[in-house]
Amino acid sequence: MAQVEGDDQALVLRLVDGDAAAFDVLYRRHNAAMIRFCTGIVQHRHLAEEVVQDTWIAVLGRIDLFEGRSSLASWIYTILINKARSRARREGRTVFIDDHASGDSLADAFDGRGHWRQIPELWENLTPERHIEGRSVLQHVEEVIDTLPPTQRAVLILRGQQELDPSEVCALLHISEGNMRVLLHRARLAVRNALDRLNAAG
Repeated sequence: MAQVEGDDQALVLRLVDGDAAAFDVLYRRHNAAMIRFCTGIVQHRHLAEEVVQDTWIAVLGRIDLFEGRSSLASWIYTILINKARSRARREGRTVFIDDHASGDSLADAFDGRGHWRQIPELWENLTPERHIEGRSVLQHVEEVIDTLPPTQRAVLILRGQQELDPSEVCALLHISEGNMRVLLHRARLAVRNALDRLNAAG
């Protein structure tokens, strides 16, 4: 097996040895995001949950084949995407990739490095304990993510939440790095606008 960086290497070796605690760490780290990501492809949560379950079975069954050519998360999402697309085809569903995303209305919101020029007021106190209208801010964020177009959702999850390298995200989604940046900006802007509206309403 090729050398894998840091935590990935330790987790893989433990998983190969059948360490249940290692799988629990991996599961807690990725499962919720995987379901959210997969729902954007198969369009129904119950189908996404089935696909994710099948993906975990495949991950455990193939972990000894992982060679470390990409991050462990990227390898897992490759399996997930393949299974999700196969399921979507069986269900007669098609997901379109927004390969011609433009940067309209983004220049004012983000700097050249993809960071907000001005952090939304609400985000300064973005903690799991912060509540608006009786619900945590993170619950509101998750709901907004669930309403994003499939590719924006995918990019935000892979790059913004799972922190995959840009090259890995582009390879997984078959998009250019420029389009990935625009899609990520759009997704972040949608979340920001939703939280700004909540803040104004509060």
